[in-house]
This record gives sequence, structure tokens and C-alpha cells, in this order.
Amino acid sequence: MIRTENLIKAFGDTTVLKGITTEFYPGKTNLIIGRSGAGKTVLLKLLVGLHKPTDGSVWYGDTDFFSLDKKAVRAIRMEVGMLFQASALFDSMTVEENVRFPLDMFTNMTAKEKLMQVNSCLERVSLEGANKKYPSETSGGMQKRVGIARAIVLDPKYLFCDEPNSGLDPKTSIVIDELIKDITVEKNITTVINTHDMNSVMEVGDNIILLYKGEITWRGSKEDVLESDNEYLQDFIFASPFLQRLRARALGK
Repeated sequence: MIRTENLIKAFGDTTVLKGITTEFYPGKTNLIIGRSGAGKTVLLKLLVGLHKPTDGSVWYGDTDFFSLDKKAVRAIRMEVGMLFQASALFDSMTVEENVRFPLDMFTNMTAKEKLMQVNSCLERVSLEGANKKYPSETSGGMQKRVGIARAIVLDPKYLFCDEPNSGLDPKTSIVIDELIKDITVEKNITTVINTHDMNSVMEVGDNIILLYKGEITWRGSKEDVLESDNEYLQDFIFASPFLQRLRARALGK
């Protein structure tokens, strides 16, 4: 489990996060949602240590992350997988080399052991036999799956996903959502997803927090979403004029 206590982050005179206290649970897809500028990306970067908090703390289990020395931070980061918004694959590397990269960086496994682990992860994301392809030879959905394979190759306890469906068509987005959800449950990973995609919210939102101007203004599950009358959540759900018209029709307005 990951938890935050009174997490505050300011840049100069601007306070982006204003006392975030929450928990992210293992075996669950934990979603951070909110409009652009709400503080989602800053919170995600704090959770993985790319930013340091102005105040407050981030806990991995019983460990205060920002109190650790470099060696202990490295040990925790070896338990972390990251799926980036744009996949962030190395264009000059094959699929196999991209997935193997964390093993090369952080382990002393033999070449045979690395290949076995890479192939196992590629099989899990339905990319058997794609080892020698380059990113330019694959679709956007395949690149996301390569990114997932790389993110889980170290068998992480924690998985962070930044806008995993960005740039994907709706059908492919559902495939990626279901894949992340299935892997989270299978491996009992604490998965944290930063998203503004309502399809993701309603498909895989086990534990959801809504940020508005740096504060948590609602929390719940996908089952709670449509029953909630929280004004910030309703504003987020029905942000588009199209959805607003549909809602008005449903309410007979």
C-alpha cells in the first residue's frame, strides 16, 4: 500500500497540492482524476520521487520514502514499474531490447534468464514473437503493450500509469484498461493511474480520488460515480457540451 499524509507541493508562490491525505491499495486500480491543472501529474511525480514535497510525506508500506538514503530509495525504485503517457520506448532498440532494459540496469541476471523474463512479459501482453520489431514497426496500441511489458519485467509491487490511453482509439483503450486491471489483480500490485478518461473510470476505477485545484474533492469507486451528487464530480463527468445535452435530456430539461 502507498499512502500520503498532508502532502503539499508549492512552486514559488503557487501551491499546486494543498494537503493530500489518501491511500492507494494493493490489488486495486487506484485512479487519480481531474481536469487539466488539478494537480494530477504533480501528485504522481511526488509518489515516484520525481518531485520532493514542500511538506507532508509519502509512505510505501511502513517506510517514509523521502526520509530514505540513496541506497534505500534505489531498492524501492526496483519495486516500481512506470508506464509513460507516450510509451517512451527507445526508437533505436527492438521490442525485446526495450523490455529488457530494466533488467540490464538493475539485475545481474544471465542473458538466458533475461530472455526468459522478457518473453514471459511479452506473452502476458499478447506480443509473442514481436521481439525483433522496432517501435516504428508497431501500432500505438502495441507500443502501449510493450510499455506495460517493460513496466512489469522486474515484477514490481507498485505500478504507475500516466494517461495510459492517451492517443488511443476507444476500442484499444478498453484493451489497455483491461490488461492493466488483470495484471494488477494477478500480481496484487498497487497500481496508480493518472487519467481524465471517463471510460477508464467506469471500467477499472476500484479506488478513485478527484482532484480540484490541488485538493481532494471526492473519493469513491466506479459504482459510486453515477450515484454521487458531488458538484465537482458531476462537473468533471459532464464536462463536454455533448454530455451536458444528454444529461439535460435525461433529466427532462
